[in-house]
Amino acid sequence: MGYKIGGQAAVYALEGSVAITGALVQWLRDNLNIIEKSSDIETLALTVDDNGGVYFVPAFSGLFAPYWKDNARGVIAGLTRYVNKGHIARAVLEATAFQVREVVDAMQRDSGIELENLSTDGGMVVNQILMQFQADILNKPVVRPVVQETTALGAAYAAGLAVGYFRDLDELRENWAEDHRWNPAMEDAVRERFYRNWKKAVTRTFDWEE
Repeated sequence: MGYKIGGQAAVYALEGSVAITGALVQWLRDNLNIIEKSSDIETLALTVDDNGGVYFVPAFSGLFAPYWKDNARGVIAGLTRYVNKGHIARAVLEATAFQVREVVDAMQRDSGIELENLSTDGGMVVNQILMQFQADILNKPVVRPVVQETTALGAAYAAGLAVGYFRDLDELRENWAEDHRWNPAMEDAVRERFYRNWKKAVTRTFDWEE
């Protein structure tokens, strides 16, 4: 169940949990000391044009949706002598976008509903490279709202409705505003090659723990 307000009918939603997203940036910072602060990931990623063939699958505690394999473990695939830390930074950011696409693909298959655009929130939405790549790999617009902490905002809205501070859901919808939109700009063949290689890298994580 997504939510239920008062005596109104419940609203249901599909949920897809991804194991590691922003925590992978923190891991690069704290465990490998490749960056000093999380925001440095974008600067480092901008030193290269692409991922250099590198794919980082952060199955540190297994794979979540849509695989649900608790015996998987993380891999960095596609390493060559050409690869540098800028490529690793790119692969770290792209890992989130690839995982989101896998969840979106699964949701579309289950529901029969095609995604029109992806609304984003949270700390990672300030990263321009990630947001553009997310739009590219989904081939859908990615939208960032003015208020980027949607979970906290939703809780505040629910409380406001409960005490009569807000009139109804229509008033809440009127409060929403778009901050930025990223449109896909990647060629289809490139997109599918990236995604195909990602899927190949994911299979390398399977059944690592016996």
